[in-house]
Amino acid sequence: MSRKVTRYPVEGHNALWYIYRTVSPWKGVKNFIFIQIARYCPILPVKNWIYRRVLGMKVGKHTAFGLMAMVDVFFPELITVGENSVIGYNATILAHEYLIKEYRLGEVVIGENVLIGANTTILPGVTIGDGAVVAAGSVVHRDVPPGAFVGGNPLRDLGKSEGREAGE
Repeated sequence: MSRKVTRYPVEGHNALWYIYRTVSPWKGVKNFIFIQIARYCPILPVKNWIYRRVLGMKVGKHTAFGLMAMVDVFFPELITVGENSVIGYNATILAHEYLIKEYRLGEVVIGENVLIGANTTILPGVTIGDGAVVAAGSVVHRDVPPGAFVGGNPLRDLGKSEGREAGE
């Protein structure tokens, strides 16, 4: 299954040279500063306030972003995370990718009660269903069904996530 991204071809130089035609440099600077504050902030409600109010992300109640989690600097408003989900330490959520001959944008939707392991990278245009678990160190390059337990690079199914959450 391919990711849901919109492709924008470019001519001449690699696509990253066209970044400020797609996003204001001031937006990039502002977002970078606030993302860095959120990455190091130990107070979860403050982090979520920054993500919601400053960066325009949709973040559900009781969602927790671990220390050093990195959200997309240029298009954070394309990221949605449902209620009671955990984004692990140093996880990266991207809503854009700049390549040689094109750049791509895609919404990232993470459901409710989802666990994203540490050092995971989530690529643009994917949906992770409710109750899914993504193992640490994974690269999420395709949709993850609700309740799935996935991991690795390339991403593969590791079973169902039922019973793997703390307290069960």
